[in-house]
Amino acid sequence: MSGATGAMARGGAATARRRLVNWFAYALLPAEFVLVVCLVAGVRIPPAVLTVSEVAVTLLLLAHGVAFLRLRRRGLGAREAVRALVPEPALRLVGHELRLMASLGRWTARRPDLGGPGATAFPHARDQAALMYGFAFVCVVETVGMSYLLAGWPVVHAVVLVLDVYTVLFVLGLHAASATRPHLLTGDALRVRQAAHVDVTIPLERIAAVRQESLFSHGKKDGELNLAVGSQTSLTLELTEAVDAPRLLGAPRPVRVVRLHADDARALHRALRDALRDALHDRPEGSLTPGRTAPSPVPDPPASA
Repeated sequence: MSGATGAMARGGAATARRRLVNWFAYALLPAEFVLVVCLVAGVRIPPAVLTVSEVAVTLLLLAHGVAFLRLRRRGLGAREAVRALVPEPALRLVGHELRLMASLGRWTARRPDLGGPGATAFPHARDQAALMYGFAFVCVVETVGMSYLLAGWPVVHAVVLVLDVYTVLFVLGLHAASATRPHLLTGDALRVRQAAHVDVTIPLERIAAVRQESLFSHGKKDGELNLAVGSQTSLTLELTEAVDAPRLLGAPRPVRVVRLHADDARALHRALRDALRDALHDRPEGSLTPGRTAPSPVPDPPASA
């Protein structure tokens, strides 16, 4: 009993130390950002302030390194240890940026993420291509203009150039993520995706109705997920039970209505209805989800006179 109590106390102390380090990081990072902005702007910073800043950053890195090694010695994997040390919103933001850059590589190599064997892909990025290319072109023009205007300030020019180039890559990455991450339909689920931040798996048994309808206006409502492409959705799914569609920073978002778009909405609608019919027929009698009924048989064509 005393051993378990001691283990719980040690675990609580370790958690408290990690929280203290995280709060230290939250306070230090904004201060470092302000310091960098001042340096770029040419503000003279006292040497003592720079020394304190460097020491604080070094101590923060050492504290995280020690905490990481302790978690590894306790048997946690590298990913689990990082998740225990870094707040989830920060991890999700970094993961989002990495997926964008990886999507650029896939797009260039023409290797979309098709899920695996048994999945049917339904692309959905075609109707946004012109808009995204136009936006990227505007960003390129802005990059050239700012480079010309800031030519007399080398440091500011370098910083703004890096930001502008990354903005162009970010815009192209958004389109590349949509182009390389199509919707996927398998025998038991529909996986809907958009850019690099939405990836929701909907079990077929939770789909109560599917409608092909073109909508160009989508109000924000609780319990609804609108994945518009070019301000348009072409299919609407109604669910018998909510699925979780986490927001960008990880906040849960249960939804029971999902609207999405596909380049060939008719083909996705037909394939989804066929998959639903097969899934219902394969289930034993009396096991249908409440609110779901098996599809009615197709009537025979009228006899000719």
